[in-house]
Formats: sequence, C-alpha cells, structure tokens
Amino acid sequence: MPVSFDNRNNFQDSSGIFWDNDSLAGLLALELKADLLVLLSDVEGLYSGPPSEPNSKLIHTYIRAKHQAEITFGDKSRVGRGGMTAKVNAAYCAACAGIPVVITSGFAMDSIIKVLEGKRVGTLFHRDAHLWVKQVGAREMAVAARESSRRLQALQSQDRRKILLDVADALEANESLIKVENEADVAAAQEAGYAKSLVSRLALKPGKISSLAKSIRILADMEEPIGQILKRTELADGLILEKTSCPLGVLLIVFESRPDALVQIASLAIRSGNGLLLKGGKEAMRSNAILHKVITSAIPDTVGEKLIGLVTSREEIPDLLKLDDVIDLVIPRGSNKLVSQIKESTKIPVLGHADGICHVYVDKSANLDVAKNIVIDAKIDYPAACNAMETLLVHKDLACNGALNELVVELQHEGVGLFGGPRASKLLQIPETRLFHHEYNSMVCTVEIVDDVRAAIDHIHQHGSAHTDCIVAEDQKVAETFLCQVDSAAVFHNASTRFCDGARFGLGAEVGISTSRIHARGPVGVEGLLTTRWILRGNGHVVDGDQGVVYTHKNLALQS
Repeated sequence: MPVSFDNRNNFQDSSGIFWDNDSLAGLLALELKADLLVLLSDVEGLYSGPPSEPNSKLIHTYIRAKHQAEITFGDKSRVGRGGMTAKVNAAYCAACAGIPVVITSGFAMDSIIKVLEGKRVGTLFHRDAHLWVKQVGAREMAVAARESSRRLQALQSQDRRKILLDVADALEANESLIKVENEADVAAAQEAGYAKSLVSRLALKPGKISSLAKSIRILADMEEPIGQILKRTELADGLILEKTSCPLGVLLIVFESRPDALVQIASLAIRSGNGLLLKGGKEAMRSNAILHKVITSAIPDTVGEKLIGLVTSREEIPDLLKLDDVIDLVIPRGSNKLVSQIKESTKIPVLGHADGICHVYVDKSANLDVAKNIVIDAKIDYPAACNAMETLLVHKDLACNGALNELVVELQHEGVGLFGGPRASKLLQIPETRLFHHEYNSMVCTVEIVDDVRAAIDHIHQHGSAHTDCIVAEDQKVAETFLCQVDSAAVFHNASTRFCDGARFGLGAEVGISTSRIHARGPVGVEGLLTTRWILRGNGHVVDGDQGVVYTHKNLALQS
C-alpha cells in the first residue's frame, strides 16, 4: 500500500515519537504489519560517507555491528527534514521489529518496481542480515587459504588425487544446477547489452561441464608435482643437498567473464597444493557462486573449504593487493585495462598477459591450401579467445600472384570483417586500421603486406604483445629464422595459433597464458604454480670456518 508523507506537516509531538516522515512511515508499517517498507531518498541508498565524496561506497546490506561506526553522515536531504540519519534510525527500528526495509532513490522512476522484483538496488535493512553476510576480511581470507594449503600439502599424494576426482564427480552431478545459474548470467548480460564476445566467453556451452570434468581427471592422473626431487648433490661426504618442488603458497586470481576459468584454476591450485583466492567478474556472479560451492563441497574437512576463497566484492581487491606478506602471486585474466591496473597497484608479483595480439605470417613459400586452413582456423575457431589471430601478415609476392586475394576471399566468405595496413588497405580497397596493436576479440582482423620474413618479425615486435605468433612456410630456413627470432611466449610453424592452450599442450588445464619473462611463460599449468625448496641432509656437519670440510660437489642420481 503506497503512502505519501509531506515533511511540512510533521512535527515532534509531546511523547517524542516522531518528527519526520521516516519515523512516521516506520510506525505506520509496524501498525499495519507490512511485508516491506521502502523509504525513498535523493540518493541511491546509504553510503559509507557523504555520497558526493569519491571514496564513498554504496552499502547494499546494512549490518549495524559493522556499519554503525564506519558511516559518516553528510548534510541532510535536499528534499526532506530528517536526512539519512533519520532514515537509518527508522529503517533499523522497523527491521528489528521484523519488517524488511529498503532505502533507495526516489528520483529513479522504476526504483520501487526493481525492489519488488527482488533486484539489488539501494540499501537493505533486515533483522537477519548479520546472519547472511560472513564478515571475513581480506587478510583473514588469505591466512585461512594458506593454513588450508599447508594441510593439503601434508596429505598423501593419493588423497590429493582423490579430492580432484571428487571435484570432477561433483561438477557432473550438479550440471543441471550449474546450467540454470549460468543461463541466468547470460540472460542478464544480454539484457544489459554486453558485447557478444563477452557473452560468448560467459556461456558454458553444451558439453563444457563434461569437458572440464575430463580435464580434471587427466590432471589427477598426472605425475605428482609436489616434493619431486629436481637435483641431488653431494656437498661433502655424508652431506646431501636436494632441490625439490613445492607450492608457491597463496594465489590471487582476478578474472573476467569466463566461469570455466574458475574450474580450471581451482583444480590446478588443488593439484599444486596452493591456497587460492578468486575474484570473478560481476557478469558471472551466479555461475561463479555455484561453481565455487560445488567445488569446495568436495574438499574434505581435514583440509577445509577455505582453501579456495571466493571474493564477491570489487571493493576488497585493493585490500588484497596490499597483502604481499600473505599472497604470493597475482594472476589477472582479462582486459588490458584490468591487467595494467593490477600491475600498478601491488608489490605482489603479477603473472599474466595484457593483450593477445596474435599474428599469422604467410610466407611466399607457403602452401596456399595449408595457409587458408590455418588462417581461417586461427580467426574463426573461437574469435573471442586470446590466442585467436588478430593480424594477418602476407609476403609482398603473394599480393602480386593472387594468393592474397584468395586468402581475403576465404576470410570474407566466413564473415570476417577486414581492416588493412597502409599497403593492404590501398591494394584491397578496405578501411585502413587506426592501430595495429588492437585485440578485436571478434570476427574482425587486420591485414598487411610485408617485404619478407624479417619485415614480418619487425612488425610483430613493434605491434605485437609477445603472446602467440605463427609462420606458414615450406622454406625451412625461413621458418627457422622466424621460430628463433620472434620473441613471443609461443611461436608456431604451420600450425594454428589456437593450439596455444594448456589443455592442448597436455598440461591438463591452465591458469592463463603468461607473456611475462620471469618464472613462467606461455600456458601456465601446474609447473608454473610451483617453486623450489632446498633440503640438506647431514650427520652432525658444521662449517667451523670450512676448516674440516672437504667439498666434493658431486652430482648424484635423482633416485638413490
């Protein structure tokens, strides 16, 4: 029942019960035993500080124990007497009495409709709100993940393997539930007008859950990665040094759009014995939540579900990026903007790539049929992937003998939009690109003509992103020049750039493709999530100024 109050008619009565419309509305809601009270304001809801201040954040669910001391109120409402202080007091009193309250904007025409539809608008006050939200700080999450990871590392190899197999089974058993949540995310993204490439990455297509479960089982059957002896050295008689593999510690993965990435990353963390904190994009909120719930339900209590934490608020990311003492590696998977922002905001090592500007160079010695197949596959197999071709480079001789035209016709026949560099745009009569360093993530690519393989290499170094680049050529000397001199994470000869993938490389899964030059490069699987530990086994040995030590430094067999 909508009821409108005018502050001009309200005053504080002799009993002090109310003096503004908010407290009057609360009293009336109690008297009527209303199902819901909506208080309209001139701002979107309750903020952590004055809404005009840039650091103020909208509070979606009010929890008195957390927010009462944190909130700083500004000036009173421009259109009311009591301001936000009165609204909060009235809302809290009504909520304590069992009536849910939402404070939202009265200037948005559809605010009340959105509230009634259950959409997340404004600030909610509810008697049980403190039970819904577990207030776990960033540091607590990271510390809990590290403690759980140490318990995971203490398990026998077969027990860690069983966890992965249980995760795979749980995914398949809950496929229908996962599908419902993912379809809701996809529908919301389409309604919100997200780009087709993002919606494509967001959707868990038919067979995807089965494929993910299969990759997890492959990962489970791989050789045990933890505690492998990489090198054994006799330092002196009876003094043996071992270099062994061990987990990095706690990983923070920030990713956009792709909920299947959550599954791959979580399984790799379990296999490598690492703790994990995950922050997915808001567009995949439902998918990520159900996948996280399914996966952590398969982790035994002896390890603890806090091994894998799901960060649900963007506001927590800056706090996490400050925790260089408890988080060991950050891996961003997403846009160039996301990766750059994270690199600039943390002291924690960052592993990732900012762009996927992948090239295919077709040499004059190329078999044209082979070139057509590779170019088409590299572009259209999955245009939104980071390993899709974005630029086609063609030897100048192919522009004269008609081969370039054939390649262009093949692309256009498949529906690929084309932009050209200065030479190609003039010859082919296509729009000239404004920028070679551009990741389309769609059915569009750039074409340019180059003089030879060395010009192709120079172009790639100047405009590429050191991700994946390919040469199509029959001349082995030219191919070797390209393979040896292109400074990218992955360089291919007569093979599609789409092969640059952890699963296709036999890694089981990947946390991402790194274009960094330190620690790991290319598709990063289990091995990229490990570091080393030195173990020294002696028999009362002491240095004592090296007086009595005879160093042998003898390499020993890995298996004694």
